[in-house]
Amino acid sequence: MRSHVMTTAAALGATALVLAGCSSSSSSDSGGGGGSLTVLCTVQEDQCQQVMDTFSAEEGTTARYVRMSAGEAVARMNASKANPEFDVVYGGGADNHVASAEFGLLEPYVSPNADVIPDEFKDPDGLWTGIYWGMFGFCANTDVLEDIGADLPESWSDLLDPVFAGNIAMAHPATSGTAYQAMWSQVELNDGDQDAALEYFGDLHSNILQYTKSGSGPGQMAGRGEIAVGLIFAHDCVKFINEGFTNLETIYPEEGATFEVGAVSLIKDAAHPDAAKQFIDWALTPVAQEIGVATGNFQVPTNPDAEVTDEMVDRDDVAVLTYDIAEAGAARDELTKRFDAEIAPQPKE
Repeated sequence: MRSHVMTTAAALGATALVLAGCSSSSSSDSGGGGGSLTVLCTVQEDQCQQVMDTFSAEEGTTARYVRMSAGEAVARMNASKANPEFDVVYGGGADNHVASAEFGLLEPYVSPNADVIPDEFKDPDGLWTGIYWGMFGFCANTDVLEDIGADLPESWSDLLDPVFAGNIAMAHPATSGTAYQAMWSQVELNDGDQDAALEYFGDLHSNILQYTKSGSGPGQMAGRGEIAVGLIFAHDCVKFINEGFTNLETIYPEEGATFEVGAVSLIKDAAHPDAAKQFIDWALTPVAQEIGVATGNFQVPTNPDAEVTDEMVDRDDVAVLTYDIAEAGAARDELTKRFDAEIAPQPKE
C-alpha cells in the first residue's frame, strides 16, 4: 500500500507576465514553434515555472504565464472577455473550466493526444482535458493538536468539535477551486442538497480562523503552527511535508471526499490559437505530466504512461465520492455567491 501522507506567490498582474523558457518573444503564431503564447496557470508557482520552461525549450514556442488561484482565474478571464489576455488555462479543477464555458470563455479543442486520456478525465466535446487528478483531505499539525487536546480529525463531523475553535483554515470557494471542492464534497454527502452543504459550513464557521484566497495557503498555516488543521488537497500537504513541515499529517475524511480533475483548455478568441493548441497537445504527454513530481507536486497524472509514485494517492485506499463535474461546474457561480453572502465574504487580499 502506498503512503499518503504557498506561501503562495501573489497573483501576478497582466503587466508583469513572467517570461519562461526562451528570452526572445515573437508575435507570430505557429504551431510548429517559434511563436509565443500566454498561459493562465493555477498550479503551484514552481510547477508553473517549470512547465513553461520545459515547453519553451522542447517545442520552440515561448510560453509566458500569470499564476492565479482557480476561482480568481475564472473572474479574470470573464473580466477580459472582450479582449482575452490569455491563450490557455492550465490547471484548476475541471468544474472551474465548466464554469468558464458557461460564461462563454472557452472554445472546444480535441487534441490528438487526448485519445489516451481516460474518458472520466476529459470533456467529450473537448472543452477541457484532464492533466492530473487529486484528492481532497485534511492537513493536520500533530503538535498543535496535542497542545489543544484534540485527536486527529478523521471525519467532516469531527471538524465541528468546539475544541477546534479558531484552529481551522480553508480557502474561500469564490477564489479557490480547492475550497469549492470541499463545498461540493458536502453537496455530495448530503445527496445533492445545497442548503444542507451551506448549513454545514455555517456550523464550521465558528471554528475557522481564516479564509485564504489560495487553496494551499491553509496547509502552510498548519505547517507553521498557526492552526491545527488546514483543508487542502492531499498532494499539497505531501509537498509541505517534503519541504520540511514534518509535523503535518494527511487525513482523508472517512465519510469520503470528491477528487479534482485538473484540466487544460483553450480560451475563446485567443490571440495565439495555434500555439495554444500546441501547448495543449504537449500538456497531455507523459513528459509534461511528470513535471509535477520533478517539482515536488504529487498530483496523479491522467496519461496512463506517465510515472506514478508512492507519494500519490491511491483511490483504492480512500473513500471517493461521486463527482459530477458538469453539475458541479454549472452550480459553481450560484453556490459561491451564496457562501459569500451567507457564510463569509471572500478575502480582499
